[in-house]
Amino acid sequence: MLEFRYDTQLLIEGENLDEDVISEYFTENLKGDCLLAVGDDELIKIHFHTNEPWRVLEYCASLGEIHDIVIEDMDRQARGLQG
Repeated sequence: MLEFRYDTQLLIEGENLDEDVISEYFTENLKGDCLLAVGDDELIKIHFHTNEPWRVLEYCASLGEIHDIVIEDMDRQARGLQG
């Protein structure tokens, strides 16, 4: 059984984005692991395992335009099913 079920990935496109500020927000406000927030001040790639992917989408959408959104159910994948 996985502690955090959903592999959530997306891109944030905006202005004055700061990967350190974003990482800090995730760490302090969202439950999950395997956080990756990399990029520059106009484009950030997010990768995060969580049970609440809608919270990730909500926060990231507040920072800019989100796209290339992928949410995969890792529990289903572990059972050999399409995620």
